[in-house]
Amino acid sequence: MLSDALDHLVRGIVDNPDDVTVRPRAQRGRNPRYEDRAEMLEVRVNPDDLGRVIGRSGRTATALRTVLQALSGQQNIRIDFVDVDRRR
Repeated sequence: MLSDALDHLVRGIVDNPDDVTVRPRAQRGRNPRYEDRAEMLEVRVNPDDLGRVIGRSGRTATALRTVLQALSGQQNIRIDFVDVDRRR
């Protein structure tokens, strides 16, 4: 549900909505003590849209995180914004 909401919001912001993908991602190196601490969502966008999604001084990204936090209730959410050309 949260990934669908984030997908809808991001597609409304970007110029290339077909390049947007939102998927849950496992956090590496997590401490088992904090296993239920946060859900991580990874947003991949076209490189031309990355600045638009992050916004000036990160305001758009912060707003997206705030909306998802409100939708999730008390669940912690972490969102990573990645351009589609980024290599790991």
